[in-house]
Amino acid sequence: MSLPVSAIMLGVKDLDRAKKFYAEGLGFKIDKDTRNFVSFSLSGGYLQLALYEWDAAAQDAGVSAEGSGFRGASFHLNPDSRDVVDETIRNAVTAGGSVIKEAAAAQWGGYYGYFSDPDGYLWKVTTYAS
Repeated sequence: MSLPVSAIMLGVKDLDRAKKFYAEGLGFKIDKDTRNFVSFSLSGGYLQLALYEWDAAAQDAGVSAEGSGFRGASFHLNPDSRDVVDETIRNAVTAGGSVIKEAAAAQWGGYYGYFSDPDGYLWKVTTYAS
């Protein structure tokens, strides 16, 4: 059985702030935009990034909204050049994110860095280009 991943949902504290971060800061294209939910079309429409108000997302899953701390996950962007890695991290910071790990050459030959969005979700930006 094959189970394709079609969407990743993030619970966010401020939907308008998160929407602006992803749409304006990172240039993600809005696919759907409602009062409690925004989704972006990624990877040519094969994947959706969904933002859902934190409390509503917790209620939908039937869990407490009190979760905090490291979430044990990161999301990865893979541009074609080191310049785009640096530009993506700069754009994220300008849009309200934070640098978590400055982009640098990796011992395995790639180049990467981490930023977090305004809700603390970690994004790794990696290229294998020299």
